[in-house]
Amino acid sequence: MKTIVLFRHGKSDWNVHFENDHDRPINKRGINAAKKMGKYLAGIKEIPELLISSTAHRTRETIELAAQSGNWKSECIFEPRIYGGSPNVLIEIIKNIDEKFNYVCLIGHEPNFSSFISKSCNEKFHRFPTASMAKIVYNKDKWVNVMFGSGQLEWIKRPKEL
Repeated sequence: MKTIVLFRHGKSDWNVHFENDHDRPINKRGINAAKKMGKYLAGIKEIPELLISSTAHRTRETIELAAQSGNWKSECIFEPRIYGGSPNVLIEIIKNIDEKFNYVCLIGHEPNFSSFISKSCNEKFHRFPTASMAKIVYNKDKWVNVMFGSGQLEWIKRPKEL
């Protein structure tokens, strides 16, 4: 079994002092939500083995806060293709994950993640607010065998639900 948790970045700051979208930090609400979600995964004993994050500032902040508050000891890499990456790009990233990992968290953006859930699990479009997580399980023994339509959406968790 291979498992992906999609984790959308925390609520970001729209302050005009930042030169571009890539550089926006998360705001106070985003900080609190990221910490809450990190503790949530730790509490249900589902800490990812590997974190693959967008290079955007807000995703970096989100994953650092979540990992710290949940005491995750996960390996972490930053993947520039997640920022703006279509579902096709995301599936390509997933197909190339090292086989030593079975439980992986991708940290990224909308509308990419909602679209990915729909395509991967043959599901309707799901609302996926900031700092939400979605767990998708693939009944596959290798990442390279993961394809659209082969995932099972186990849950979506939003910070407001915790």
